[in-house]
Amino acid sequence: MNEDTIRLVTIGRILRRRWRLLAVLTVVGALVGHGASVLLFPPRYTASASVLLPGQWEERELLTQVDIATSSSVADRVAAELRWSGVSGGELRDSVTAKAADGNIIKISGTAETPERAQRLSDQVAKEFVTFAARISGGGTDSEAAATGPEALRKKVQETNRRITDLAEAADPGRTVESVQARTSLEKLRTSLEEAMTKLEQADPASDKAGMVVMGPAARPSGEAPPTRTQLIVAGALLFFLTAVISHLTAARTNRRLRTEPEIAAALRSALLGTVDVPDEPSAHRPEDRGRWPRIRRLLGVDTRWDLPTPQRSGDEAGRRIRYRRVCARLRNQLPGSRRLLVVVPDGDEIALRAAGQLAAEAGGDPSPNPSASSSGRGYPTLRVVEVSVDRPTVPDRGTESGALVVLSAGRWTAEEAAGIAEACADGGHDVVGVVVAGPVRARPTRSADHPADRAAPALAARGNATGGSA
Repeated sequence: MNEDTIRLVTIGRILRRRWRLLAVLTVVGALVGHGASVLLFPPRYTASASVLLPGQWEERELLTQVDIATSSSVADRVAAELRWSGVSGGELRDSVTAKAADGNIIKISGTAETPERAQRLSDQVAKEFVTFAARISGGGTDSEAAATGPEALRKKVQETNRRITDLAEAADPGRTVESVQARTSLEKLRTSLEEAMTKLEQADPASDKAGMVVMGPAARPSGEAPPTRTQLIVAGALLFFLTAVISHLTAARTNRRLRTEPEIAAALRSALLGTVDVPDEPSAHRPEDRGRWPRIRRLLGVDTRWDLPTPQRSGDEAGRRIRYRRVCARLRNQLPGSRRLLVVVPDGDEIALRAAGQLAAEAGGDPSPNPSASSSGRGYPTLRVVEVSVDRPTVPDRGTESGALVVLSAGRWTAEEAAGIAEACADGGHDVVGVVVAGPVRARPTRSADHPADRAAPALAARGNATGGSA
C-alpha cells in the first residue's frame, strides 16, 4: 500500500496525462445519461393547483385533508372524468401529490407526460377534492341539503319568535295575574330559542370550515420535472469523470511498484552500482504494438505511466555519460578478472533498455553474438544485453559470462517481479553482480564530450535472446 498523501499535484498530473481518457469517459457518461433519460426517465411535467380552506384548522386536520386529496376515492373520480385511455385511478394516484402550505392552503400537484395533461390532471383533482370534502362535511347527505338545513331552521326560529310576539300582544297586558304570567313564559321561551340557535351555530363543525375554494386553474408547466434530461446527462458525465479520477487515485494508493533504489536492490538481493539518466524521448513502436488495441491505447494515452513524477532537467550529454562510465568502473573494480557480463532488462522497459545499450557502448563491448569481442582499453567487461519477460522470466544459460547485471527503471516493477528476475538469473547459473536504476530526464542541448555521442546508436538497437542459448 502506498501511503503517500494524495495532493492536488497528483490530481493535476492525472488531468494532464490522462485528459484524453477522461474526455472519452466523460462523453460516454453523458451518452449513458441521455440513454437513461430516454429509456428509464422519460420527460415528465408537473402542474400545481391550490385549494383554500377558510376558517380555523389545526395541523392534524390539514394533514387529514391532504390524505383525502390523494385518496383512491378522489383518484377514481378523476379517472372517470378524464377518461384517459389505459389510465386507471390507481395510476393517477401515483401521479398526484398534495401538501399543506401556509395559510390553510392545500397544494395539489399532478405529473404527466405533457404540460397539457399535467394541467388538466391538477385542475380535475382539485375540483374533485373540493366536491368530495364538501360531501364528507355534510355527513354523507347532499351538499345543497346540508347547506340549506341550518338556514331553514333559522327561519323557523324567526317565525316562532314572531308568533310569540303576537301572542304576547294579544294577551291582556298587565290587567290580570294570568296575563302577566303568560307574557313572562313567552319571553322565557323566546330567550331559550335564541340561546339554542346560538349554541347550534357554534357547535356546527361545518359552519366555519365549509366552502373550500380552488384558487384558480393550474399554471401550465414550462419545463420538465426533475430529473430532467439535461440533469441526467450532466450527472452521467460527472459520475464517469469522478469514477475515473477516483480509480486512478485508488490505483496509486494500492501501487506496490518499487520506487526507490534501496527497495529495488533489496528485491534483487544485490548491490546498487548506480543510477543513470536516459533522455525522455518517444519510443519506437514494436511490431507487437501494431494493431487496433495498441493504437487505441496510444490514442487514449494509457500506454504511458501517469503516476511517475515529471522528468527533471538533466545536465548535458557529457554529464550523463560520466554516470555510465562510473558504473562501468565499479563493474571493473568489483570483477577485475571478468571479461563478459550479461545485462538483463525486463521486457517492455524502454528506459532500462536504452540505458543498457548506452552502458554496453560505454564499456566498449559488442552486444551482438560475436565470440571474438574484446574489452576496451580501459578494461571494462564486455556487456551483452538480453530482455526477459517478467511474467515467465527466462535467462540464457551461463556461458562465458561472469555474472548478470540487472538494469531496470524505478516505479515500474513490483518486488515480486524483481525477485522473479533474480531467481531466473540464478536458474541460468548467473550471479546478480549489481543493479543499475535508469531514470528518464529532460535532455539539454548537447556539448562535446570525451567520446562521440554516436557511439551509443548501435547499442540501442541491439537485443539479446530472452529464451536461452547464445545471443
